[in-house]
Amino acid sequence: MLFTDQNFSADVENGGLVLVDFFAEWCGPCKLMGPMIEELAEEYKDKNVKIGKMNVDENRATAEKFNIMGIPTIILFKEGKIVWQASGLQSKDILEDAINKNL
Repeated sequence: MLFTDQNFSADVENGGLVLVDFFAEWCGPCKLMGPMIEELAEEYKDKNVKIGKMNVDENRATAEKFNIMGIPTIILFKEGKIVWQASGLQSKDILEDAINKNL
């Protein structure tokens, strides 16, 4: 799922559990995270968890709202509130642990 400034409020702030990968096309570590985010999205699709990405270069308003200073930054939202956040390259195990603790 691709999040944008336009759909962020409806898809994230009003949703249940949502993991957002804030990235940029030119970011090396972001490229490494991409396939992992896609795998997680597939694995959790039946567990009422939305998982997707947001390009910070194309969606500056949302990136600024959450003070995204470094990328990749992963934020896990529950009912629109931040419940977990990490910057830099993360392992799949760390992301799964954060999701599972908040299910």
